[in-house]
Amino acid sequence: MHDLNEKKDALIATAKRCFDLRLQTNAGGNLSVRLDSADAIVIKPSGIGFNECTPDNLQVVHLDGTIEPSPHKPSKDLDFHLDLYRIRPDINAVVHCHSPWATGYASAGIEIPCLTVQTIEKIGRMPLIPLSPQGGPQTDKEISPFFVDQKIVAAVLANHGTIGVGNNLMKAQYLAEIIEETAHIAFVRDTVMAAHGKTAADLPQYGTAADARAAG
Repeated sequence: MHDLNEKKDALIATAKRCFDLRLQTNAGGNLSVRLDSADAIVIKPSGIGFNECTPDNLQVVHLDGTIEPSPHKPSKDLDFHLDLYRIRPDINAVVHCHSPWATGYASAGIEIPCLTVQTIEKIGRMPLIPLSPQGGPQTDKEISPFFVDQKIVAAVLANHGTIGVGNNLMKAQYLAEIIEETAHIAFVRDTVMAAHGKTAADLPQYGTAADARAAG
């Protein structure tokens, strides 16, 4: 695991960025990164805040579920992290936050629309994944079927939070930021439309000018 220290440093930096941007407070949410040198990941354990991640409190977990010796409890969402890595070789990092604007939409049972050219280009669609049949948090059984589609790189969990995935931590982090930004924009748009009596607004079909020209 020669890349372990490098991946831990990257995860710590990403966690602090999430905290500084207020995408995550206290010890909720979690994030993980795949190791290059082993079938294993580094993941934030339960009870550790994003701003308190250190090289000593991060956990190493093998894709078969074996946890390297650690004084910390594993993340409650460990199973869905592991399954995402198993079903999608292109996923090398997962950022899961309880960011307020996006989770507000998720708690209302509303899928966040991809209403900016950036979300069309970078995400395409962020499905709303319902709670488990028992009414509890989403597990791999609810989440993985959506991510089997390799076009899905982001999702919103009803009454829970968001997921961004990527081939590295920064790309997964950027998606977590775009999800939250888009939810905020959607709320402002809907509020302004209601204030002006509008019931419909145009949505972009393409994320880049090149895509639009090619289609035309």
